[in-house]
Amino acid sequence: MPRWLTTVSGQPAAIERVDDLTVRFTFAEPQGLFLQSLCMPDEGGLLTSYPRHYLEQFHATYNSDVATVAAAEGAADWVALFTSKVGFSILLDAGFWQNPELPRLNAWTVTRPLGESEQVVLERNPYYFKTDPDGSQLPYLDRVVYTVVSDEELMLLQATNGELDMHMRHINSLSNKPVLANSREDGDYDFFDIVDGKMNQAVMALNLVHQDPVLREVFQNKDFRIGLSHAIDRQELIDAVFQQQGQPWQVAPREESDFYDEEFAQQYTEYDVGLANEHLDRAGYTERDGDGFRLRPDGARIAFALDVATPSLFPFHPDVTELVAGYWREVGVDARMNPMDRSLFIERREANLHDASVWVGDGGLLDGLLDPRYYFPSHTGSNWGVPWANWYNNAGDPKEQPPPRIAEQMTLYDQLRATPEDEARKEIFRQILAISKEEFWLIGTVLPMGGYGIVKNSFRNVYEPMPVSAVYPEPGPSRPEQYFHAS
Repeated sequence: MPRWLTTVSGQPAAIERVDDLTVRFTFAEPQGLFLQSLCMPDEGGLLTSYPRHYLEQFHATYNSDVATVAAAEGAADWVALFTSKVGFSILLDAGFWQNPELPRLNAWTVTRPLGESEQVVLERNPYYFKTDPDGSQLPYLDRVVYTVVSDEELMLLQATNGELDMHMRHINSLSNKPVLANSREDGDYDFFDIVDGKMNQAVMALNLVHQDPVLREVFQNKDFRIGLSHAIDRQELIDAVFQQQGQPWQVAPREESDFYDEEFAQQYTEYDVGLANEHLDRAGYTERDGDGFRLRPDGARIAFALDVATPSLFPFHPDVTELVAGYWREVGVDARMNPMDRSLFIERREANLHDASVWVGDGGLLDGLLDPRYYFPSHTGSNWGVPWANWYNNAGDPKEQPPPRIAEQMTLYDQLRATPEDEARKEIFRQILAISKEEFWLIGTVLPMGGYGIVKNSFRNVYEPMPVSAVYPEPGPSRPEQYFHAS
């Protein structure tokens, strides 16, 4: 059962049908993050997106003849059949968007599914349960059309031509903003502001549980990480990659957050090659080979690859990674960028096959309470300690007991989950952050700033500024059912 539906001691919630419209969840102990978890798509969505009366025909528990149904539809087994009808993740599985027959509680329901053509079409759900404050039935829009585009340049062209009513991903980079700004009048659109939940444009995550015990020893050396941090010229990153937008920042909450700590955010961000070399020497890696690269305790060169997903949602990552790898080579550490498809990037991370990886830093606002992956290894998205996260969740492999300081953070997070009072939860989270600050698990680069989306001038009720976070499935919570076209 999902962690958010259990107590810290592992007892599942008792779920009771009260009447046709009411369900009661009862926990034997406090579950302090239950209500917040209901707001997340793959958590709250789990409760509302799997209608039994329809899906039981595709499930072995409810249909003894499901193997015949699977064979008739060309599925390998009932699990593949079930997944094709609904998927196991609203965000990540295509099945949810490929089945027009699936009953939904959403404002719109699929009429032209994903994969059938270059468009996904959704139309008003006549059974949608919401009305506006004046009593008018929602949604306002009768029809929503998504065009499936894999080429970001084509997407940018569609935007500048005014073909998109609203968009806020993939092309809303700082480098594209001048292009989009110049076409606003002809395209009949404007910008809207984004409040980014991310606290870092690119986190350099060394794999602290590396399969190579010698490289693991190197990566777990705090002075080694501090030295690499001081070697990064963050101002050059800001100027060269981010259009002079942003500021040097570690893996720490944003200034807008209740958990903001200026010292945490700014520690070890000074660009100082001399200081970097001093820390790397202090770490014990003073010996060098003939090319000037530092040597590991076993005499081999300190060399590793930085995995980068490309293409990805963050097209600036290859540029950042190339620069950072260059800075590190200047101080005798042989780092190289390793670009790959995103699916392989995730596969390598979850199997603990990577040396190091680069991804954005989520959890910069209150969302860190729900997704603390960069503050301690909470799930497989913690690309710096996946085996420790697996140990914590008692799920998956590889699995390994964490060191004392991370175990302390995990214990604190369990206390947080069992705490019903909001302020008390925040105070516990500050203790978790204090350990992250002291141990300096990860190396940050630049704080994201100046986020934006585009919206047609005739398209109304788009919330601004729009929060954006991995656990805030934008624009969903901004009430898209109340978006409308002005006549």
